[in-house]
Amino acid sequence: MTVTDAPAGDAPAPEPFFTREEGRWTHQWKELYEEVITSGLCTGCSACVISCPHDVIGYEHREGHYKPFHLEDELGLSDCVHGQKGCTSCTRACPRFRDWEPTADEHLFARDRLPEEIAGISEQVLLVRASDDHVHELGQDGGLVSAILIWLLDEGYIDGALVSYLEGDGSTWRAKPGVATNKDEVLAAAGSRYTYCANWLAYDEAIEQGLSNLALVGMGCQTSSAPVMWARKIGKVGKPIKFNIGLLCSKTFDDRIFDELFDAKYGIKRESIKKMNIKG
Repeated sequence: MTVTDAPAGDAPAPEPFFTREEGRWTHQWKELYEEVITSGLCTGCSACVISCPHDVIGYEHREGHYKPFHLEDELGLSDCVHGQKGCTSCTRACPRFRDWEPTADEHLFARDRLPEEIAGISEQVLLVRASDDHVHELGQDGGLVSAILIWLLDEGYIDGALVSYLEGDGSTWRAKPGVATNKDEVLAAAGSRYTYCANWLAYDEAIEQGLSNLALVGMGCQTSSAPVMWARKIGKVGKPIKFNIGLLCSKTFDDRIFDELFDAKYGIKRESIKKMNIKG
């Protein structure tokens, strides 16, 4: 029943933990640590890391971790001197802090999603593929994302894209964040990674290269941070992101999947794998 249907005399319904964000934003690292990082909500997107203006948030980009942590010793892991002084950048950037989903929807579409819009709000649903056969062949399925990035670069809408690559010659299958600024670099990043990669971590590299119009490519847990940043008015960190391309994802894996599953159970060495395509 709704609150208005409650019989007289019943205790009022408690306030929901996640409430619509209103008023002056005062939330800082201490709340992020308690409500997201140590609660199981953190997806390791690293948006808080790149948004920190004081460079006091680190990140463990390795198997078994993929989580941010506080670098300063003064107040320990769970609190921040800068946060106590009013810095709120990390919570403004986090796509899992408080009422993030309706905040993003309202910013992008000026409305809340309807109950039947389980997959989110969409203006069109299309079945497409890259028309360039080479791009299509190198893509995971249809090569659409690669085709979009190449077109955006060629037409001058962006000067770089935050993507993921494979380390070295690719035989380790370890993903790493990177920046693509031309067609060859886009195609080198083509294809899915089934182990986690925090693509936001390539942001500083892009800024150091003098890039100012970027596309962010990532799973939903990463790309949901961009509209949250815009809505919460984080400032200069969110401004370079001009295009936000989310990839369909139901789950991702830790790098340990190669040794603990593929090798241990099936005898498949990671260096022998040519391509992965997981459906289901």
